[in-house]
Amino acid sequence: MDVLDLSRFQFATTNIFHFFFVPFTVGLSLIIATIETFAYFTRLQVWGTLTRFFGHLFVINFAVGVVTGIVQEFQFGMNWAEYARFVGNIFGVPLALEVLMAFFLESTFLGLWWFGRDRLPRPLHLASIWLVALGSTVSAFWIIMANAWMQHPVGYTVVGDEAHLTSFAAVALNYKAWLYFGHIWFSALCIGSFFVLGVSAWHLARGHRPELFSRSLKLGVAVALLGTVGSALVGHRQGQVMVVDQPMKFAAIEAIWETTPPGAGESIFALPSQSERRNLINLELPYLGSFLAYNSFDRSIRGINDIEREYDERYGPGDYTPPVWPVYWSFRVMVGLGLLMLLTALVGVWLWWRGRLETSRRYLRFLPWMIPAPFIANFTGWIATEMGRQPWIVQGLMFTRDGVSALNATTVFVGLIGFWLVYLMLIGLDIYLLGTTARAGIHAPEHQMTAAPAPHYLEE
Repeated sequence: MDVLDLSRFQFATTNIFHFFFVPFTVGLSLIIATIETFAYFTRLQVWGTLTRFFGHLFVINFAVGVVTGIVQEFQFGMNWAEYARFVGNIFGVPLALEVLMAFFLESTFLGLWWFGRDRLPRPLHLASIWLVALGSTVSAFWIIMANAWMQHPVGYTVVGDEAHLTSFAAVALNYKAWLYFGHIWFSALCIGSFFVLGVSAWHLARGHRPELFSRSLKLGVAVALLGTVGSALVGHRQGQVMVVDQPMKFAAIEAIWETTPPGAGESIFALPSQSERRNLINLELPYLGSFLAYNSFDRSIRGINDIEREYDERYGPGDYTPPVWPVYWSFRVMVGLGLLMLLTALVGVWLWWRGRLETSRRYLRFLPWMIPAPFIANFTGWIATEMGRQPWIVQGLMFTRDGVSALNATTVFVGLIGFWLVYLMLIGLDIYLLGTTARAGIHAPEHQMTAAPAPHYLEE
């Protein structure tokens, strides 16, 4: 592997590691804020206990995960110096706002909320957790906005070899940014809700505190339904926008090599061959591809080979085809897991309606296995998004190969090993602490410190 390949691999993997923590923080903070709102207005002890239990899990994830985001910004200067020089005038704005507006808000009020439980007035304590949720959400927005600019650059002009910001409003109102943010926000709800569902089901299946975990289970089902339906609807709209402004990525996701006749099918199983520029095997559902792309059954979809010829004329001779196989299959893993999560949420609603949600042993035993599903869906979704826009690092403006730093491969490889070791250690520590604390559950104050590594959760 050369410097470019190593740098791309390092950036991709460290982002995936970091993204293990981010959507979990966004989704779980919103659920905890909702639980504490129930506690505030009902004054029922059970809601307060649940707030502290899931709040403890949230604090663990935040404390371990916060450091992983710092590495992301260092990478721009270390491995992607030419890219940072080209877009620094634009890219620096959302990154700075993310730190100034979001991270400080999130971390400051998390401290006030966690340590001020018995010291702050109740309204201020409730406001603190909502400000934590707002801070984590705003943080995600600025990062997504920066990424969306790379997919759909707006509000800029190129002066010499640098892109200069001409309209911050255009960048902030970039329609692609809002679509991406909507998809990520609903996906974060999926991660938070399926974590709450899994933990609650694990305890209910063992008869632990049913008066508590039955409430969190119902809340988890409601949020899971909102998250899965919202993700599907926004994702569908994202695909239709992609047909217009990133047709090569859309064609790669669908493994469409030649422009289809009207009424394109939707591929459900294909073996793409990059060298032969065709699919060795392709099973598809007729007309569904056209409907998903245009909400119409009689439209055609442009193929990779036709778009390649168009890009050759527009940008000059080159290879503009992304790696089709990983793009095609990572997208289908994401969609498949999304459908499984939606079905799981719908079954939960049906069991709730029939009065069997807390007593269905099969459903309760299944839910803990679903905790990894939204994480994997997020990872594969980002793989499809980022690999699908190759060879561009900024769509239509800068090739990925032109953004890499002038380093030797050994330097990048050593850095890659270092990042992997640190990140694997942090993720392992996070999973261990979350698993240990979640399984320990909620105990009476006199037993909590010996039964679980946590302060007691109950009111005295």
